Amino acid sequence: MAEEDKYLFLEKDFRNSGVAQADWSAKKMVWIPSEKEGFEAASIKEEKGDEVLVELSNGQKKTVNKDDIQKMNPPKFSKVEDMAALTFLNEASVLHNLKDRYFSSLIYTYSGLFCVVVNPYKMLPIYSEKIIEMYKGKKRHEVPPHIYSITDNAYRNMMQDREDQSILCTGESGAGKTENTKKVIQYLAVVASSHKGKKDANAAQPTPQQQQQQQLAYGELEKQLLQANPILEAFGNAKTIKNDNSSRFGKFIKLNFDVTGFIVGANIDTYLLEKSRCIRQACTERAFHIFYYMVAGAQDKLREELLLEDFSAYRFLVAGHVELPGQEDEELFVETLEAMAIMGFTEEERVGMLKVVSTVLQLGNVKMEKERNSEQATMPDNTAAQKVCHLQGINVVDFTRAILTPRIKVGREVVQKAQTKQQADFAIEALAKAMYERLFRWILARVNKTLDKSKRQSSSFLGILDIAGFEIFEDNSFEQLCINYTNERLQQLFNHTMFILEQEEYKREGIQWSFIDFGLDLQPCIELIERPNNPPGILALLDEECWFPKATDVSFVDKLLNTHTGHVKFSKPKQHKDKLMFSVLHYAGKVDYNAANWLTKNMDPLNDNVTALLNNSSSNFIQDLWKDADRVVGLETMTKMSESSPATKSKKGMFRTVGQLYKESLGKLMTTLHNTQPNFVRCIIPNHEKRSGKMDANLVLEQLRCNGVLEGIRICRQGFPNRIVFQEFRQRYEILAANAIPKGFMDGKQACSLMVKHLDLDTNLYRIGQSKMFFRTGVLAQLEEERDIKLTVVIIAFQAQARGFLARKAFSKRQAQLTAMKVIQRNAACYLKLKNWQWWRLFTKVKPLLQVTRQEEEMGQKDEELKAAKDVAAKSEAALKEISQKHTQLAEERAQLETKLQAETELYAEAEEMRVRLEAKKQELEEVLHEMESRLEEEEERGTLLQQERKDLEQQLQMMESHIAEEEDAKQKLTLEKVAVEGKVKKLEDDVLLMEDQNNKLLKERQLLEERMADLGSNLTEEEEKSKNLTKLKAKHESMISDLEVRMKKEEKGRQDVEKAKRKVEAELTDLQDQHGDLQAQLADLQTKLAVKEDELQSTQGRLDEETNQRGAAVKKVREMEVVISELQEDLEAERGARAKVEAARRDLGEELNALRTELEDSLDTTAAQQELRAKREQEVAMLKKAMEDEGRGHEAQVQDLRQKHSQAVEELNEQLEQGKRVRAGLEKAKQALEKENSDLSGDLRSMASAKQDVEHKKKKVEGQLNELHTRFQESERQKTELGEKVSKMTMELDSMSSVLNEAEGKNIKLSKDVSTLSSQLQDSQELLAEETRQKLNLSGRLRQMEEDRNGLMEQLEEETESKRGVERQVSTLNMQVSDYKKKLDEMSGSVEMLEEGKKRLQRDLEAANNDYEEKASAYDKLDKSRSRMQQELEDVLMDLDGQRQLVSNLEKKQKKFDQMLAEERAVSSKFAEERDRAEADAREKETRVLALARALEEHQDALEESEKMMKSLKAEMEDLVSSKDDVGKSVHDLEKAKRGLEAMVEEMRTQMEELEDELQVAEDAKLRLEVNTQALRAQHERELHARDEMGEEKRKQLLKQVRELESELEEEKKQRGQASGSKKKLEGELTDMEDQLEATNRGREEAIKQLRKIQGQVKDLQRDLEDSRAAHKEVQTSAREAERRSKAMEADIVQLHEMLAAAERARKQAETERDEMSEELANNASGKSISSDEKRRLDAKISQLEEELEEEQTNVESLNDRLRKSQQLVEQMGAELTAERSASQTKEGSRQQLERQNRDLKAKLQEIEGQGRSKLKSSIAALEAKLREVEEQLEIESRERQVTGKNLRQKEKKLKDISIQVEDERKQAQQYKDQAEKGNIRVKQLKHQLEEAEEEAQRMAAARRKLQRELEEASEANDGMSREITSLRSKLRRGSSGGEASFSSPSPRSSGGGGMRSLGLGGSISRRSTIKENSVELQEEEPPRSPSPRACSPPLENRMEEYPPDE
Repeated sequence: MAEEDKYLFLEKDFRNSGVAQADWSAKKMVWIPSEKEGFEAASIKEEKGDEVLVELSNGQKKTVNKDDIQKMNPPKFSKVEDMAALTFLNEASVLHNLKDRYFSSLIYTYSGLFCVVVNPYKMLPIYSEKIIEMYKGKKRHEVPPHIYSITDNAYRNMMQDREDQSILCTGESGAGKTENTKKVIQYLAVVASSHKGKKDANAAQPTPQQQQQQQLAYGELEKQLLQANPILEAFGNAKTIKNDNSSRFGKFIKLNFDVTGFIVGANIDTYLLEKSRCIRQACTERAFHIFYYMVAGAQDKLREELLLEDFSAYRFLVAGHVELPGQEDEELFVETLEAMAIMGFTEEERVGMLKVVSTVLQLGNVKMEKERNSEQATMPDNTAAQKVCHLQGINVVDFTRAILTPRIKVGREVVQKAQTKQQADFAIEALAKAMYERLFRWILARVNKTLDKSKRQSSSFLGILDIAGFEIFEDNSFEQLCINYTNERLQQLFNHTMFILEQEEYKREGIQWSFIDFGLDLQPCIELIERPNNPPGILALLDEECWFPKATDVSFVDKLLNTHTGHVKFSKPKQHKDKLMFSVLHYAGKVDYNAANWLTKNMDPLNDNVTALLNNSSSNFIQDLWKDADRVVGLETMTKMSESSPATKSKKGMFRTVGQLYKESLGKLMTTLHNTQPNFVRCIIPNHEKRSGKMDANLVLEQLRCNGVLEGIRICRQGFPNRIVFQEFRQRYEILAANAIPKGFMDGKQACSLMVKHLDLDTNLYRIGQSKMFFRTGVLAQLEEERDIKLTVVIIAFQAQARGFLARKAFSKRQAQLTAMKVIQRNAACYLKLKNWQWWRLFTKVKPLLQVTRQEEEMGQKDEELKAAKDVAAKSEAALKEISQKHTQLAEERAQLETKLQAETELYAEAEEMRVRLEAKKQELEEVLHEMESRLEEEEERGTLLQQERKDLEQQLQMMESHIAEEEDAKQKLTLEKVAVEGKVKKLEDDVLLMEDQNNKLLKERQLLEERMADLGSNLTEEEEKSKNLTKLKAKHESMISDLEVRMKKEEKGRQDVEKAKRKVEAELTDLQDQHGDLQAQLADLQTKLAVKEDELQSTQGRLDEETNQRGAAVKKVREMEVVISELQEDLEAERGARAKVEAARRDLGEELNALRTELEDSLDTTAAQQELRAKREQEVAMLKKAMEDEGRGHEAQVQDLRQKHSQAVEELNEQLEQGKRVRAGLEKAKQALEKENSDLSGDLRSMASAKQDVEHKKKKVEGQLNELHTRFQESERQKTELGEKVSKMTMELDSMSSVLNEAEGKNIKLSKDVSTLSSQLQDSQELLAEETRQKLNLSGRLRQMEEDRNGLMEQLEEETESKRGVERQVSTLNMQVSDYKKKLDEMSGSVEMLEEGKKRLQRDLEAANNDYEEKASAYDKLDKSRSRMQQELEDVLMDLDGQRQLVSNLEKKQKKFDQMLAEERAVSSKFAEERDRAEADAREKETRVLALARALEEHQDALEESEKMMKSLKAEMEDLVSSKDDVGKSVHDLEKAKRGLEAMVEEMRTQMEELEDELQVAEDAKLRLEVNTQALRAQHERELHARDEMGEEKRKQLLKQVRELESELEEEKKQRGQASGSKKKLEGELTDMEDQLEATNRGREEAIKQLRKIQGQVKDLQRDLEDSRAAHKEVQTSAREAERRSKAMEADIVQLHEMLAAAERARKQAETERDEMSEELANNASGKSISSDEKRRLDAKISQLEEELEEEQTNVESLNDRLRKSQQLVEQMGAELTAERSASQTKEGSRQQLERQNRDLKAKLQEIEGQGRSKLKSSIAALEAKLREVEEQLEIESRERQVTGKNLRQKEKKLKDISIQVEDERKQAQQYKDQAEKGNIRVKQLKHQLEEAEEEAQRMAAARRKLQRELEEASEANDGMSREITSLRSKLRRGSSGGEASFSSPSPRSSGGGGMRSLGLGGSISRRSTIKENSVELQEEEPPRSPSPRACSPPLENRMEEYPPDE
């Protein structure tokens, strides 16, 4: 074991041995309370009621109350790594476990969710890189407890689940929180560093100082993260009594990670800085480290700049320079500065920070004194104040004035108020604290700024919370309440997290448990502190008191007591008399709080005069620190608090209290932690002496209470904290239930349930999950005790056996020694007797010479050789056995290999099928890819078209730019012309002024002329008329001038309007450019967010796909279960029908058995062979039983594998559920963000396009899902049909099997003589009945479950319909969008107002899309619910599946039993059939022989009778002939010949008759024997039949009773089955409805596809409209150009008109000059008075001419003016047209710009679409590949299942084939039996027919015999007549002698008559022989010699043959 392993891994010591276990169980060890050790071990000696007598380890006895005793865990739980596994979860056990581990240097221990860390007070080698590598990527249970394990699990969970993580480190000061936080950051910096390969990359540089500077300036992020800690420690840590480096603030470090898991930034938040430490500390404590670092480490220039002094010079450093052991302040100061440099702090910032620190120290040296006569404070020595002001950059006088006499606003006046010494000291201290706190906040903000510079985007974070734990001091103030409030909230978070994890564990294992939210236990205490109103909490009341005038701490406590007196968690301490004390009951205990100075601490007031000075400091750094100085609580508030003036609300909103700020920051922290997955680390301080290896038990117990470890254990106690895996439970405790588990394989869960039932455990004490057992506390210890007792009993019995064996062995050895001693003694005595006997000596000398002795030696040698030969033989036999075993093994292996080869061939065939399917799928995918490529090509073509359009638009833009340049040139010309016109107008104005002067002159001259020409009245009147005319002209000119002025003003106004319009256009252009830039930035942000959201949506869609797949699989399983149920029901019906058939077949077989018994009695000799066959059959049965058991084991193994797979699948589903919940939470966050973004970007068309793409994408996914559902539905239909076919086959096979089985049962019932078989069958039937009742119950339960499934499926269908409606809504929204796009295009071509209306429509569409999104989210929630419901249903279905498998296994066992019985009965029936065939063959042969013999007998009898008759007739004839010899001489010789022939014939006939008689006798004897045997057999057969019938009747009556009972039960089951079938039909109807709905959804999908195609067509139409609008735009541009040309021509006309006007003006001026000249001449004439009347007339004539010319000129001018007006009107019209054209061109320009923007947007979108298309293609290809892999895996799984099912099917098919072959054989045998029976019947009919024919022949023969008798009688009569005639002839011959010729002629008639008689006799004999078919030819051959006259004899013979034809 390595050195570091000692501090991580457990050692196997004495406690884990069996001796310790025995010692523990024997002594009954417990824990009793102890003052020193906390708890002490003791053993129970005696129990007396409530008191117990215990013995301590030192032998001391003690009586203890039973309630004070805590049980001790068994030694197997010693030093356990997770204390939640302890069987006794009590304080003593937890403390003992921690102590044991601590003394073994194991400082990390788990306690459920907690990781408890005990401070070792020494360095341990467990934080090296080797250890980091050991913990990297490992799960929690794979490695020992460590902070690295917690960190790595949090990091891995963050990477895998994409869920933010947090690590919460809490504990007392000195417990090691900060060190563990550092270890966490160190581990993450190593594991998640993005610069792992860049370490020491530039180590070989020649200038290490520059390199160091570069590293300091540009450190990596991880290095900066690690270097942030020294800075925060320097400014926030201090030495306390408990800890040399105690963090005096809480911090939450948030490390941000990117998608790949690298650190991309960090952020640090702090809580509750102990700022009072900078002004006062305890004697042995220090202020913050930075004070000591700076004073000790600052050198030379820096020291002078900071105005530093010695340690003893500073009042705020109470104890001076307190040094820390092992630390140098100078070195740490340098390290802190280096860390600041690495963090990027500038030199100015560093110096500014140190100046603030020095200022805080200098503020402590500012001394205040009290004036003699008043309470006013003074500052006698202001050196410290000068240093302070120098460091802070403020004025000393202002500072002292602000401290001593600050300005305060009272009402509307500002007054200087003198401060007392206490107030001034308080202000100085408050200023020091506030200054240090602001510095700390600034440092934190600066560090966060440095750590958050990375450009990479963070995707998740891991937060580390390092905050003070729950502490109870003697004096608890406001800060302690805040810390304890924080710990209450954190403990609530822990309880809530633990509750959730326990709930998930119990849910995963399927345990029923009433869940309790333990987080609610702490809610009353939290509400007591933080509640805002009704009633207000402590913090709210404190804030309220801060605003009331004259409010004090006492009034605050009184208000608390009045408000919360009845609260459960609040009380007033009785032992304290102080009015400021109150108590709060926290989860860790009761805490007494002292409310002194709480109002001041909550308001945190400052001198606002000083803060204003600091805000206006000359130092930028100080200004930055005090930039929010206006929000501090100033002196005014404090004065109002102290004075009795009414409360004003003017300042109420100006500042916020410390309680409010802390509550807000804590609320933010808790929301952050609630959104993360928390990991808890609890740090514990073992002793206050900082000694290693020592543990103060009471201190540790107090911390365990405060840290919530015991609270977590309390929660564990309420549940089932002890968990143990099935295998381990069975392995350890099977000894307690040895007989409960049957031999062979059994599932772990079943075995454990059997064991628990056998142990009689209360069901409340345990729960059985899916993979493990759950126990209450103490149950395992009780089981351990029982196990130890059992083991002791077993071991004692074993020892007794061993000792007995050893004693018997020793005794037998002693006995053998005794007998040997006796033999030796006897031999010795004999030897002593024979020693001196001479014969003995002779014998001893002779014996060696004899061969007898050698014979013994030879015999010994032979024996040895024989032994060697035997050994060789034994070895050879063993070798032969081994070879035979090997041979058998090889044969088995060969058979196995053959089976494997068959399986492999089948697998190959299946693989070929798979390959074909995959090729087909590949082709489909290639087709899809081709389609996608074609789409991509279309998109590329569109892209090219868009590029062409872009080029056209660019050309148009260039044209427009050139046009704009031309317009600008024209504009410049116009401005020039305008300037010229303005010059002309000015000239005209000057001319008008000149004309007015001239008019004045003329008036004067006229007056002169009137005076001069008074004499000449007529002339004067004429002159007056002329002057009137001139005035008229003047008025005309003035009107013309006014008109010109009006026009000029109009032109100026037009110019001003043009300039205003120009400015507006330019401003709008700049605004549009800014908006364009902003929109582009927003577009980029939106694109990134959209990409993120698309990824999230894709992930959620993938999860949705997986959930739908799982749902489809569940539906498949449900359908399969329905199919199985239907099969089982059909099997049950088939079995019932089979039973009826069995009864019918049993009766038939009874009759057949009665027939077979006769044959069986014949074959009684074959009983030995039958016994041998029965023995073989029993062997085969045993073999089959073994095979059945092996199959059962294999089946159980398969079931266990399936269960394991199921548990894994359930775990994966639970993990997916967790991921779905997390994704849902993330989606809800994203939803909120998206709603904000959508509200901001509602007017943007691009968002709608992206939404449209998303909708299309979703629609495609939905289509894909629908296609997948359709394919799955088709597959399920196909599987359903296949299963239906299989079911039909199985039912057919079962029918045949049942028929065979029924026959076998019938035969077995009839043939078996053992009542035991009947009783076993009775038991089987009872078991079947019980199983059927169980099945009935299961079926009823399944029916309920199926109804629940139906409800769930209906809900799913409703959800699918809702999703379909959502899709239809999306399609409708798309249609609306398309129509809106059309309208927008028209409106774009029309005006900007229509665009605004389109914008509103888009907003409405966006709202609809948001609504759709919300509907989707609700649908997703419903899907989550349905998914959880489906999981529960899946678990129920799997449970049902297990039950069904058990039923199937039972049915298979019964089927095997029936197969065995069937095989036995077949063998018996085949033997009986063979014996029956043999008996039938023998009977047939015997019957044929009997019939043949009977026929022969009858023929011989007939022949005998005929021969006797013939003999009698021949004898009579012979006598007649002999008697007639003398009389007739010639005929004597013939008669003698005839006589000899007849005699020979008679002898032959006699011999034949004798032979026939012998044969007949033999046949009769055989017949008699057969009849006797048949009678005996019949009698015996009838006796046996009678006996068996009686036995059968008895058994039949018993069976009938059982059958009636079973039939009643079957009827009940039929009723239930009818109900089940009805429910099944209902379910099938619902299933059909669901299928219809699915078809409807498919139709809806097709309609959606059609609508999409329509939309695509509409989009194409829109594109065409856009092209048309572009063409119209081009036409408008051409028309605008033509209008510009016209305007130019009009301008030229205007220029010409201006020139003509100028010429007219010149002519007018000439006329005026002439008129002036004439007037001067006239004046000269008047002055001279010498002009004659002629001249006067001449002049008058000239004047009249001039007047005429002037009138003509005036008319010309008027005409010119008219023309000018017309031209001006034309110009105005042209200007209006030009402005209209310009406005049109501007609108066109705007539309062009919009089109360009749209073009750019479209290009960007096109690029996005292309990128998205590529990414989607890639993702779709990846998804397809993943799906392919999944499909392949599914195919592999299905192939395995198919292999298994194929093997089972093959086995079943083989069995079926065998059974079918047997059935066919039996059918053939039955057919043969039927054929044989038919043949026998036919043969019997033939025999009957032959019998009838024989009877008819016999009747015929009798008739022939009668005829022959008649003929014989006639012949005898004729013979008598002939004899009479002979006698008469003889007498005549005797009388006369001359009658010779007559005598010779007379015999002819006689001879003829005799011949006729003979012929008749022979004919009769021949006819008889011909009928018997024997000897006919011989007789015919013998006839000629017998007949004396053949000619005479032949005709009668022929006639006789004709009369009696032969029967052939």
